[in-house]
Amino acid sequence: MVFCFSCSKIEPRKPINPKPSTTLYKEAIKESIALNKIEDDKILQIIKNDSTKLYLQSSNGFWYTYIHKIEENLPTPKKGNEVTIEYNITDLKDSILYNKLGLGVKNYIIDKEDFISGLQKGIKLMKIGETITFVIPSYSAFGVTGDGNKIGINQSIKSTVTLININK
Repeated sequence: MVFCFSCSKIEPRKPINPKPSTTLYKEAIKESIALNKIEDDKILQIIKNDSTKLYLQSSNGFWYTYIHKIEENLPTPKKGNEVTIEYNITDLKDSILYNKLGLGVKNYIIDKEDFISGLQKGIKLMKIGETITFVIPSYSAFGVTGDGNKIGINQSIKSTVTLININK
């Protein structure tokens, strides 16, 4: 009996589904790049039409303008610092989605908590007492899901943030 089982040759099973094609993946990337370009062009047009403010482009994919700038050489938040901020969120036409009264004062630990990606990076540019308006494309905001409430899918946002305090 042992002899019969030891002589039988076990054939490995072949996968039922063939290896997935990367064509669909490549198409999704191309479509995403095209959508991002359309979104960026729309933001650039809004910035161009707002000739009263100077907007700076961040290397992190958002734009910002100082509402109140502090010229003193003060520190900016670093990873692990807890910051206290007030902020609002509007759409690109300045319609209020969330006002600062409704959002309240927020305490946020830099790079240790989940928060709007563009604001996570933008807050690191700020000094205590500064107010900055950030223009954030959807891919650095709430992306393809929106927030499930007032912010739609693939919706760019603006957020005006005041840095109240930095705790190290």
